[in-house]
Amino acid sequence: MRKIILSILGLALIAGALFGAQLLIDSKRKSKPKPSRVIKTVFVDTVKNKTIPIQITANGNLTAKRRLELFSEVQGVFKGGSKLFKTGQKYKKGQTLIRIDASEYYATVQSAKSNLYNLVTSIMPDLRLDYPEIYDKWQQYLTNFDMNKATPVLPESTSEKEKYFITGRNIHSTYYNVKNLEQRLAKYRISAPFDGVLTEALITEGTLIRQGQKLGEYIDEGIYEMEVAIGREYSNLLKEGASVELSDLNKSKIYTGIVTRINGSIDQASQTITTFIEVKDESLKEGMYLEAYLNTRNEDNAIEIDRSLLQEEDKVFVVRDSILDIITVKPVFFSDKKVVIKGVPDKTMILSKSVPGAYAGMLVKIYKEKKGNSNVLSDTSTGTTKKQ
Repeated sequence: MRKIILSILGLALIAGALFGAQLLIDSKRKSKPKPSRVIKTVFVDTVKNKTIPIQITANGNLTAKRRLELFSEVQGVFKGGSKLFKTGQKYKKGQTLIRIDASEYYATVQSAKSNLYNLVTSIMPDLRLDYPEIYDKWQQYLTNFDMNKATPVLPESTSEKEKYFITGRNIHSTYYNVKNLEQRLAKYRISAPFDGVLTEALITEGTLIRQGQKLGEYIDEGIYEMEVAIGREYSNLLKEGASVELSDLNKSKIYTGIVTRINGSIDQASQTITTFIEVKDESLKEGMYLEAYLNTRNEDNAIEIDRSLLQEEDKVFVVRDSILDIITVKPVFFSDKKVVIKGVPDKTMILSKSVPGAYAGMLVKIYKEKKGNSNVLSDTSTGTTKKQ
C-alpha cells in the first residue's frame, strides 16, 4: 500500500513539473506583429517637352597655334645677348633669340665680296672704251658697293653684247657665290618671328653648337588650339567657325573658342574625326586641360534626364494615381551623365531620382515642398498630408 502511494505522489510531481515548465515556455513566447504596408516616398518632375540642344562633350590639352622649334643650321659657339636664353624669357618680334660666333665665317664672306668688287673694277676700263653707254650704271654700282652692307644687285643687262661681256668675266657666278655666303652668314643669328616666350632652352652661353642641333622651343602665348576627337556620326553637323564653350576641370572659368579646322579623314581605329578649336585668353597656358561643349543640333519635343533613370535602355518610371508605372521611350542622345529622350507626353509625372527596388505597380508617395520650407508628404490615394 505504501509503495502505491509513493508511486502516485511521484507521478503527480512529474506531471506538476511538466505543467510548470510548459507555463514558463508559453510565457516567453511573443506573438509576431503583422507586417505593415511600406509606402516609399519618391521625387517627381512634371514633363514639359521642349527643344533640347544636343551638346557633345570633348576634352584635350592646349597647344600653341604658332610654335617654333629652334635648330641650328651652322656650327659655332653660342654668344650671349641682351636677354638670357632661359625658359620663360619673353621676346618681341625681331629681337635676337640666338647669336652664334661668326667671326671666322664673316671673314670668308668679306673676302668673297672683295673679290667681286675687284672683278667689277677690272672691267671698268674696257667698258669706258668699248661700251660707253653702260659705263655710268656700272660706275654707279661701284659707288653704292659697301663692304659692311649686303651686296647690291647687279645692274640689269640691256643688250646681248653686255650680257656676254659680263658673263665672260665671271662676274655673275662670283656675285651669286657672294649672295650664297651672305645667306649662310645670316643663319648665325636667329631672330624672333613674332612676340612670344621661350618654353624650352637646351643650350647656355658658351655652348658649342653643332649643325642640326636642337636649341629650344619658342611659342606665341596669345593664341592656342585644342585638338579633340568627335564621333563620326556628328561629322555632318560640325562646321568651321562654330562657337564652342570651354571650361577647366573645376568649371571655375568659361572660355569661348571657335572651330578652325576639321580633318577630312576619319581615324580608322577609333572612328572619330579630329577637330581643332582655337581659343584666346591671357590666363591660358600651353598644356592646360580643358573640356569643350560643342552644340551640334537641336532636338524638338524632347526632355533631358539622368542616365540612371533610364531602365533597360528605353524605359522610364512614371507615377499614375500613386502607383508606379513604366513606359517605353525613344533615346536620341547619350552623354556622360544625361540622356535626351522623346515619347513622354506633356504633364506626365516622371521620377526625378531613382528608387531602389522600384517595380511597376508599386504604391508610392510624392514628395512635395511646401512654402516656408516645411516639407510634407502627399498621399494622392487618400488626399491627406503629413508634416515631416
